[in-house]
Amino acid sequence: MDLIKLLLKEFEAEFKTTKKFMAIVPADKFDWAPHEKSMKMKSLASHIAELPSWVSMALTTDGLDFATAPYEETPVNSAEDLVKLLEKSYESGKSELEKASETDLEGKWILRNGEQILADYTKYETIRHAFSQTSHHRAQLGVYLRLLDIPIPGSYGPSADDQNF
Repeated sequence: MDLIKLLLKEFEAEFKTTKKFMAIVPADKFDWAPHEKSMKMKSLASHIAELPSWVSMALTTDGLDFATAPYEETPVNSAEDLVKLLEKSYESGKSELEKASETDLEGKWILRNGEQILADYTKYETIRHAFSQTSHHRAQLGVYLRLLDIPIPGSYGPSADDQNF
């Protein structure tokens, strides 16, 4: 079994699904959130669009330290900007994954905030985490869109609004 080919296939499928969601995020609702504890739609959507770049980050670094590299949200002003950000992130991740070997996936990758270890993963586990985060946050975005009466694209099958499989 070729693990790299399997990851690339899943990565492409998640990208295609995510792109449908990014394309319908309404810019006039970027500051909307369903609850005071929830992220604003713009922050959630831009985070989702950036997640594919974690594949390249996993393969080209040994970790990320928020204490020395604090997160800065990528500026976006429209659904088109979100799609472009997603495409750029995906191409970066895909390019690195295509060059990788299964041995590369065994390397350690640490997520930290200074001395606090947030995650101690292999590079493979970091990639899988990025995929899981994508589907998790995309589902959150789907709830946001549903609450705003915006039709939801199908993800792993049809939705109530999109009967395509």
